[in-house]
Amino acid sequence: MDSDLRLKGVHHTARPTWKLKETVEFYRDKMGLPLVHVIAARGWGPDDHPDFLHFFFDSGLGGTIAFFYYLGNSQAEHLVHHPKFDSDATHTAWKVDTTEELTAWRAQLESRGVEVMYQIEHEVIESIYFRDPNGYFLEISRPIRPFVQQDIEDAHLTLNVAIEEEERLMRDGKKLTDITDIWRLKGEKVQELFE
Repeated sequence: MDSDLRLKGVHHTARPTWKLKETVEFYRDKMGLPLVHVIAARGWGPDDHPDFLHFFFDSGLGGTIAFFYYLGNSQAEHLVHHPKFDSDATHTAWKVDTTEELTAWRAQLESRGVEVMYQIEHEVIESIYFRDPNGYFLEISRPIRPFVQQDIEDAHLTLNVAIEEEERLMRDGKKLTDITDIWRLKGEKVQELFE
């Protein structure tokens, strides 16, 4: 890869919505994100693609969060929010710099009727979590510390052992299901480094 070629941050994330008014009111009025652009278009691509509104809210530092509202269509069953990993793993997390800002965001959201589900400090960030009217998971995070070289090395080691173990189990018709297996294998690899 060209070492001079770098992404400049996220321009936008996009999701479908079947709640036009509620989505606009949530992001514009409760979150306070300015509505900055709307594409009102005939269907794109195939002949049966529905007409739609694609609208964008400013989410800071040049990034936006966007939604597609497909005219005349109901929500497909496979896109109905089902908590666990299908809907919650795909989410947007905004960044703030301080504990005071995170606390202020929580207070503002709660004062506007948004339920903050929980606040968690996990490894390198502290976050509050809540949902929009569509059931999408949202997060506001503050960094606790920057990523360091040890984080990078640990990430590579962890994912490498996970991939190797998953491939080994798949050859035997099994699935990787227990995090303890990854911890054990990672520990063995770390031990080898010191032998």
